[in-house]
Amino acid sequence: MHAEARIDLNALQHNLLRVRELAPMSKILAVIKANGYGHGIVPVATALGDADAYAVANLEEALTLRNTGVDKPIVLLEGLVDKEELQQSSIQQLELVVHHPHQLELLEKVKLAEPMRVWLKIDTGMHRIGISPDSADAFMRRLYECPQVKKPIRIMSHFANADQADDPSIQTQFELFQSAVRGMTAELSIANSAAIFLGNPFHQDWVRPGIMLYGANPFPQGTAEDLGLQPVMTLSTRLIAVNTRRKGEVIGYGSTWSCPEDMPLGVAAIGYGDGYPRHAVSGTPVLVNGTRAQIVGRVSMDMICIDLRACEDARIGDPVVLWGEGLPVDEVAQCANTISYELLCKITSRVSLHYTP
Repeated sequence: MHAEARIDLNALQHNLLRVRELAPMSKILAVIKANGYGHGIVPVATALGDADAYAVANLEEALTLRNTGVDKPIVLLEGLVDKEELQQSSIQQLELVVHHPHQLELLEKVKLAEPMRVWLKIDTGMHRIGISPDSADAFMRRLYECPQVKKPIRIMSHFANADQADDPSIQTQFELFQSAVRGMTAELSIANSAAIFLGNPFHQDWVRPGIMLYGANPFPQGTAEDLGLQPVMTLSTRLIAVNTRRKGEVIGYGSTWSCPEDMPLGVAAIGYGDGYPRHAVSGTPVLVNGTRAQIVGRVSMDMICIDLRACEDARIGDPVVLWGEGLPVDEVAQCANTISYELLCKITSRVSLHYTP
């Protein structure tokens, strides 16, 4: 008996269509890094075949796609660090994000099988990777002079606070981006999932949906359902024990929770060894036979304990949903003081993935 995750590919495709509805004039660079946010990079790529291109973090992820026959454009968001990777990327016809002078120097020095498509990344305020706006003109001139680079060149940046819709830095970053690219012939991209919902003019030529594709809310408030999104992953397991515990008995490691009365207590086969968050607090919701219940005590490596007072008919073998259909992953993430991205990406190999068309 083990945990499993059902991946609803119809929901994934629905969410892609939602991107099209919100940004009908933009091309879609579907972000499928981190094993498709934990959903399986190859099945996700196949289901998102109507996207215009895919974005992954690194060469290894791109090769996984190429080795399974995916021939759609693939963008390496982290770029590359040495000539061997650069040459291999050229052979595989990958697209490269250039965000550092070292990468530009590699392109100028290394002979490639054929020129590469390049996305120049400008740092407008995220201060993670990207060239300074003041350097954009010089970088573009060198890229256009480089025979290893396909033309035209695309340009991107990244919002630091797009999930805070009223944050003034959003407009500040956007204006800085517009100023940096003024007069350049290039396709532009700055909108992640949150910025897609903020509307024009942020959409530009390309949008880059990530978390919204998987049916989670990119904002700290509200629900994904409110945004017209459908959950893609439903993580579930089963009860392996149902016991009666007495008032005052303590539950789990550290004895952090005690029974307020005589009560039924369930044990479900999932824990942080499967990717369920160890820091989920007592009171974090689950669904037992479709009825809301809550975990109590600390999450163990392989098990969680569940207050079954709302589910008195529960029996061994009954299904327990940890998040997904009927229980937003965003709600669980809040109880674990984290974000949905982390929960989805941390699903381990012990959890079997099952795909529904």
